[in-house]
Amino acid sequence: MNETLMILIVAIVALIVGIVAGKFIFKANTQQKIDEAESQAQKLIKDAQLQAETLKKEKILEAKEKFVQLKADHDREVLDRNRKLSDVENRAKQKELSINQKEAGLDKQIKENEAIKENLNRQIELVNIKRTELEKHQEEHIRRLEKIAGLTADEAKAQLVESLKNEAQTQAIAVQQEIIDDAKQKANKEARKIIIQTIQRTAAEQAIENSITVFNLESDEIKGQIIGREGRNIRALEAATGVDLIVDDTPEAIILSSFDPLRREIARLSLTRLVTDGRIHPARIEEVVEKTRRQIEEQVMEIGDRTVIELGIHGLHKELVRIVGKMRFRSSYGQNLLMHSREVANLCGIMASELGMNPKLAKRAGLLHDIGKVPDEESELSHALLGAKLAEKYGENPAVVNAIGAHHDEMEMQYVISPIVQACDAISGARPGARREIMQQYLQRIKDLENMAMAYPGVEKAYAIQAGRELRVIVEADKVTDADSDRLSFEIAQKIQTEMTFPGQIRVTVIREKRAVNVAR
Repeated sequence: MNETLMILIVAIVALIVGIVAGKFIFKANTQQKIDEAESQAQKLIKDAQLQAETLKKEKILEAKEKFVQLKADHDREVLDRNRKLSDVENRAKQKELSINQKEAGLDKQIKENEAIKENLNRQIELVNIKRTELEKHQEEHIRRLEKIAGLTADEAKAQLVESLKNEAQTQAIAVQQEIIDDAKQKANKEARKIIIQTIQRTAAEQAIENSITVFNLESDEIKGQIIGREGRNIRALEAATGVDLIVDDTPEAIILSSFDPLRREIARLSLTRLVTDGRIHPARIEEVVEKTRRQIEEQVMEIGDRTVIELGIHGLHKELVRIVGKMRFRSSYGQNLLMHSREVANLCGIMASELGMNPKLAKRAGLLHDIGKVPDEESELSHALLGAKLAEKYGENPAVVNAIGAHHDEMEMQYVISPIVQACDAISGARPGARREIMQQYLQRIKDLENMAMAYPGVEKAYAIQAGRELRVIVEADKVTDADSDRLSFEIAQKIQTEMTFPGQIRVTVIREKRAVNVAR
């Protein structure tokens, strides 16, 4: 027990001693740190004072330098001002000296002018005296002349004026006529020059449109498939396209005959698809022909778009673009209508440029001048007036409308480009190899045949085939009976015989059939 107490007392004493020693040690460390901090602060203060002195000296030096520089600039400005003032004073002194010299010269000149004036006054007096004497002599001379001539001075003057006036009028008329003749000669020469240059700068094709197309085959075996059993395939193809298919001994070829290039193109493309596909029967033929017809409509728009882009014509109505594309499949006197219109457009553009006019507007009128030849519906109007009506309907420029309607003198020309279009149309059609008159007459006869048959009630379609030697008329079975078909065939034949002139003979075939079509799915 005593030992434990002793140990406890010793531990407490040791703890107290440790605490006292720790306080002394902590106090000693704290004092040391405070001393160190004070020494560092004094050192920083000294460094700051040194830097401040240094900055102060630098700023004082900079201020002195700036003051010296400003003083030097001020001295320079003062010197410049003094020099300018001295220059101004010198110039003022020189001007004053010059003015004094001029004043002295003017005084001297005034004195000389006064002397000259006095001399002139004396000379004027002498001249007036001599003029008076001359007037007296002139009056005496005029009296003597009047006495000799028997006329007064006024009468003689009037006669002289009248004779001079007549002579001047005669000379003026001669000069005027000479100027007019010269102007006409130069105008005709310039007009011929412009037309010749325009023609020389245009290269166009000759008339190459035909009424047949040759369809080439890989082998003659395909001919049998195209003809079909008892000729049903070829009849279906002819009925669907309105094109006469001639299958003869020509090796690996079938001839497609029709006056309408659009029908021939539809038949050619349809045959190409059918031969490639290999399935050739009436139902398939009608389907392919209809699909090809829609494709041709798209191709017509592409041709129209390409044409207006190549000619640099912008803002044309879509319907007019379609009509331009249809021109590719029409001909005028054997001349392709689109090629003719393009040629006229180029000629109009060149001629308008030569005359200093708007070539784009002239090109536009030249391209559209024959749009009345490809109408969607028949019209009683001529193609020029119908074309003007279509152009006005689709918002064309009044100058273009007038040029289209007046290019065959069926409308009064109101704009300068109208005679240009007329002249270029004549140039395009009159050049060697441009047209074939016989071809146009043949095409017109074929059209008249079809239109004559379509005028009868109940007729659905009419096609002139075999170069116009046969007219096939397809009637509606619900409206025309078998007996009516015989009567219709006879009446059409009689009407053709009495109203038309044609070589050889024309056979009229009326086709009546009833179809029932259903689809199994």
